[in-house]
Amino acid sequence: MEYGVVYLVLAAAFGLFMAWGIGANDVANAMAPSVGSKVLTIRQAVVVAAIFEFAGAVLAGGEVTATIRSGIVETGALEDSPELLVFGMLAALASAGTWLLIASKRGWPASTTHSIIGALVGFAIAAVGWSAVQWGVVGTVVASWVVSPVLAGIASFVLFRSVQYLVLDNPDPLRAARLWVPIYIGLTAFVIASVTMVKGLSHLGLELTEAESYGYALAFAAGMWLVGKGLVARISIDPSADRDFHFASVERVFGVLMVVVACAMAFAHGSNDVANAIGPVAAVVSVVTSGGDVGAQAELPLWILLLGGGGIVAGLFMLGHHVIATVGSNITQLTPSRGFACGLATAGTVVFASGFGLPISTTQTLVGAVLGIGLARGIAALNLRVVGGVFMSWLVTLPAGGILAIFFFYLLLLAFGG
Repeated sequence: MEYGVVYLVLAAAFGLFMAWGIGANDVANAMAPSVGSKVLTIRQAVVVAAIFEFAGAVLAGGEVTATIRSGIVETGALEDSPELLVFGMLAALASAGTWLLIASKRGWPASTTHSIIGALVGFAIAAVGWSAVQWGVVGTVVASWVVSPVLAGIASFVLFRSVQYLVLDNPDPLRAARLWVPIYIGLTAFVIASVTMVKGLSHLGLELTEAESYGYALAFAAGMWLVGKGLVARISIDPSADRDFHFASVERVFGVLMVVVACAMAFAHGSNDVANAIGPVAAVVSVVTSGGDVGAQAELPLWILLLGGGGIVAGLFMLGHHVIATVGSNITQLTPSRGFACGLATAGTVVFASGFGLPISTTQTLVGAVLGIGLARGIAALNLRVVGGVFMSWLVTLPAGGILAIFFFYLLLLAFGG
């Protein structure tokens, strides 16, 4: 291809910009329960995100990357014009990154998944027409955007009710917390490990039977349960804090659980949403390195994963605090026990969807889980004005991504004489 090197440089730059936007917006959502419940500081959240976002992207992100790279646009219609596919993927990255920058500065939890899929649909319609969009895949993805927050909301509601019944309403809540928190840690570990091993490792060449996958997941969960028991046993009690807030020491025990859930949330987010940045980059690299073959299935180079992970951490550190405030504090007040239920419900839903290659919205899933916590406490615990603003930002994101993509697509056509 005539401008092959230029296309690769632009793909890297725009992919980094998009990953930065994901970090500024969506990773902030993943860390919001932990930071909102004051278990982790922003700096600690960045470290956790850096480690586990990479792990999630590498171990369980392959299926979703494939969907973003070639599942939305009918690439067969562009076989004679590979440059159009390259321009479209570049335009999608530029438009989604631009919208995420706008949303993040305003503190809106806009979905990166909405942004990139809206952008891909916009480019396909502009380049070829409505027939270039694989509407069946888009319909499945859109349906998952409705189902995932509902499932996460139900799961968080049930989990928090179990915390209330087993711990908070117990005559000796501190003793109950010491018993049940390690079990919840084991449950969190089992949910993440089992779905990852059953659905997420095949692209790494690790073919495990279902029995082996669940066996390893159970062993991992048992190990984490033992680690949890050790950590909880080391927590000292502060009687003076309990005088001001009866559950202060109980919440300190749940703080241990929240660190585990924060790791799970970052892993789940990496497994799903990193694909929003690296999927289009992988498509451009595949077309350029194959000499214009739009149907080429190239391996995902390590540098693309590093690009995505690095951009995400930078975005979280530089601009993530705005959205953390919206989701972590402004919708409903989160404590470690509430944040646990919210985080595990979100992580489980996202990792499960990742295993099936569904690019669901982490933002919607998390907000659904936070709403579930609020409902468990009563409708008065919800800030309905903030909730309304969040829903409006979701509605605007899809068409905004599409319109911006069309603008950038024609700009690239003009720049490269297409």
